Amino acid sequence: MTPTDREVATRPLDDEPFLLQVDALAPGLALDAWIGRHHGWVTDKLTANGALLFRGFAVVEPAEFRRAAAAVSPNLLGYLERAAPRTEVMDNVFTSTEFASDEWIPFHHEMSYAHNWPSRLYLYCDQAPVRGGATPVASERTVYLRIPAEIRERFERGGVRYVRNYGPYVDLPWQEAFQTTDRAQVEAYCRNAGMDCTWTPEDGLRTVAVRQATSRHPDTGEVVWFNHAHIFHLSSLSAEVSAMLVEELGTDGLPRNAYYGDGTPIEDEVVSLIHDRYREAAVSFRWQRGDVLVVDNILSAHAREPFSGARRILVAMSDLHVSGFSRDVATA
Repeated sequence: MTPTDREVATRPLDDEPFLLQVDALAPGLALDAWIGRHHGWVTDKLTANGALLFRGFAVVEPAEFRRAAAAVSPNLLGYLERAAPRTEVMDNVFTSTEFASDEWIPFHHEMSYAHNWPSRLYLYCDQAPVRGGATPVASERTVYLRIPAEIRERFERGGVRYVRNYGPYVDLPWQEAFQTTDRAQVEAYCRNAGMDCTWTPEDGLRTVAVRQATSRHPDTGEVVWFNHAHIFHLSSLSAEVSAMLVEELGTDGLPRNAYYGDGTPIEDEVVSLIHDRYREAAVSFRWQRGDVLVVDNILSAHAREPFSGARRILVAMSDLHVSGFSRDVATA
């Protein structure tokens, strides 16, 4: 059903158009019920644009946010093979990444380092930040074409090799990342996910996986840039921090790093270029309490600006997509 102009108004927030804002005009309009009546319109617009910002709907608590996300896709997902600390506030609803408030979180796709990932991502503003703290989004329809063809082709030939070290003093403990204290369960997960895993001293774990550099959208067939190479790469840290980590841990012991699929180091300037392309494509808005941002996780990347004061953004995920990409770690 197409919504009437008495219920909502829509407007693009950029020229592509990519981020579409949907404003509730009727007071007290429940987002979950509205999505239920207009589900086809919502999913069509999400695929056509890549991201939807719902504003002014009656979403005043996390449970209402969860119902709105479930109205789009009823089977919300958990969060395994974690790359960042989060707190689960209710069933399959999490806090956003709990990194220091004075740091940027660069543009990324949720779990693009994994063998499967959520196709849809939902973010809810439970408490708007006083200053900063926006969640910019960027369209992969723009970013992919702005990355030079020779760089795209280099990555697409062999994918991206991710090396991660988990431990009590390095990044996340493996118990938190895999949500278990059972080593056998971790080993089984790694086998099923096509990862090599090695137990290291002091209750540590090292994993190595070769994943896709690009992905094809399951509905539109579009190819997009889809990886964590620029996020995990050592050069994404400050020169001071990266030098300290290499001196203390060695290159093999770094919390995380990314290489070309065959293990060749990725050039720092390539990583810098990718960061630049995302920043150039960024579309931003100021969070308001009750906002719900729905993102196609393949067509859209997202980031986080530094902020001051309290900020509480909640996240849900849905529609598990299983990668068809497969590379043996030893022979990639």
